[in-house]
Amino acid sequence: MSDGINRMHYIDVVIDNKSNNTDTLYTYSAPDEVGRGARLTVPFAKRKKPVDAYCINEDVVPDCDTSKIREIASFDVDRSLNAEMIDTALWIRKRYGVRYIDAIKMFAAAGKREPKLKPAETEPHDPMYSLSAEQKAAADRICTSVRNGGFHSFLIRGVTNSGKTEVYMRAAAETLALGRGVIVLLPEIALASQVAQRFRDRFGAQTVAMLHSRLTTSARYGEWLRIRRGEARIVVGARTSVFAPLENIGLIIIDEEHESTFKSDHTPKYETVDIAYKRASAHGAVLVLGSATPGIVSYYRAKTGVYELIEMDHRIGDSIMPELEIVDMRKEAASGNMTVLSRQLVREIEHTLRRNEQVILFLNRRGFSTHILCPDCGYRMTCPDCGISLTYHKSINAAVCHYCSRKFPLPDRCPDCGSRFIRYIGAGTEKVEETVAGLWPQARTARFDLDTASSSDDSVRVIEDFQEGRTDILIGTQILAKGLDFRNVGLVGIINADVSLNIPDYRSSERTYQLITQVAGRAGRAGGSSRVLIQTYDPESDIIREAAAGDYISFYESELLHRNIMNYPPYSDIISVGFTASSADEAMRYANAFRERLINLKSAPREASILRPVTDERRTDGKSRVSFIIKAPHGSRSGYISQYMEFRDRMISSKADCFIEIDVNPYGNS
Repeated sequence: MSDGINRMHYIDVVIDNKSNNTDTLYTYSAPDEVGRGARLTVPFAKRKKPVDAYCINEDVVPDCDTSKIREIASFDVDRSLNAEMIDTALWIRKRYGVRYIDAIKMFAAAGKREPKLKPAETEPHDPMYSLSAEQKAAADRICTSVRNGGFHSFLIRGVTNSGKTEVYMRAAAETLALGRGVIVLLPEIALASQVAQRFRDRFGAQTVAMLHSRLTTSARYGEWLRIRRGEARIVVGARTSVFAPLENIGLIIIDEEHESTFKSDHTPKYETVDIAYKRASAHGAVLVLGSATPGIVSYYRAKTGVYELIEMDHRIGDSIMPELEIVDMRKEAASGNMTVLSRQLVREIEHTLRRNEQVILFLNRRGFSTHILCPDCGYRMTCPDCGISLTYHKSINAAVCHYCSRKFPLPDRCPDCGSRFIRYIGAGTEKVEETVAGLWPQARTARFDLDTASSSDDSVRVIEDFQEGRTDILIGTQILAKGLDFRNVGLVGIINADVSLNIPDYRSSERTYQLITQVAGRAGRAGGSSRVLIQTYDPESDIIREAAAGDYISFYESELLHRNIMNYPPYSDIISVGFTASSADEAMRYANAFRERLINLKSAPREASILRPVTDERRTDGKSRVSFIIKAPHGSRSGYISQYMEFRDRMISSKADCFIEIDVNPYGNS
């Protein structure tokens, strides 16, 4: 019983302010009922109104004059977090070197008004499918682990259409029966929407919530509250759903775990699988990763006992793997065919359409032409801010930067030499679409890339049209490789398999193998024969040949050997350190100072490699950027993160005219 006394204690809070100068803990007094994770408002500095904050520690013993400690203004029970979320946020801060508030707000809810939700159907109607022997074995192993309790992690390497989703659903049913919650993560919002509907059909709409970045603020807040209150016990979404405010997590699933979209390239820069592993461990939950083409690091972890490996080598039902064939585009060019489609691919498209089957054409380049250049002087049109080649988009008659999205008018003359002979080189999805429309005007053609699927509704419409047979030929980029389930695809044409081999990233071979295999996996799902033609100018490439043969193990072993020689993950962590300042000299000065500090560390591992700073050619807002790469041997990552945070704090305290940031295992660095 209450004695009527409003008891107080001291707490440490983080202020909701993204300034580096306030990235520290502040002590306040608060009622006893205010605990870790509480959402607060507090008086701060000389501001007239209280500011938002979060309680990080409770029952603090102040090391200052308590008469100077101010009391919180208010706290909000509905929007508060729990202790596990705070613990994970603090872990994220240390692991990735981010600000307190950036980590905490990944778990928090934006918005103030709860939307009025339409009544949802509550009766599930999706039948439980009979399982293949491989599906049953996989489901039994995972469900047994769920029932036994305690943290356990699995990696499923299952070929495309091996029935992994049904295994996930059986594991989810087992988890719900135990009164625990489930998080299901997909690499794209369009795929998440498709999978969420399957879960609603099986478990009821009230049980399932969706979280992703394209929801309105009020809709996201409404879903967040349903999860926080325990009304929704299954959360489906893209990578940010890993931060769902579930109280009792029993199962976390990451499907298509190899996808690069699970690595955040925005602040805070994190790896989704790391967060999932941490949260599952904290809750004593089961973590399941699934892919037909697991990332090298994930498969290595499975082979070394970090994950329990489950392999599913056969498709379900009548579905059979497509026949894959390599087409040498050098021979096409030598025989006079300079178009984007080989003669063989043209013939196969015609045959497929006559059989009333659908066609997917994959090219991982959007736009019409990938380069705008002058043949007389060699001028190449680039973005003045980013320094990368602009792409010609015929539909809007403009040159577009695919890095910052700026649009530029097309030049009548070469800006350097005045020549009128501006050329448009290379092919993108727009050009493929135009070529296809010219060859098969009677076919219903659609394009699926970031230009045509800029919203969630657009993505769903394109997918549904193809699934329902309203589209004959679907042309798209890597968005097509993310696990979408199409039932009537008789032919997949990969227009230029070499594109991803040439990206500046140590993962280029891995990415190429994955893209070819995943796109090929869209074919032949409903049974019957199907074909995949892989057009390439490098038919001798081991990567392309291994992908055509579906030989993941050979690919993995050769790639792992290369990673070992070059000291790339899983044998190290790659840490990119960037410095942005008003001048290149200033940025370089700080970069060299930090690099020297790291080189001279007595505790630095002998196998570490710290590359020289280089000036980034991409410019943003007139600033200059210099960066260098650390190859941190396995186990040394935390030490380098600590050094970064200490150096950053010194720069802040000295009011340095330079900004420092890091990215752990980034994409696009070699």
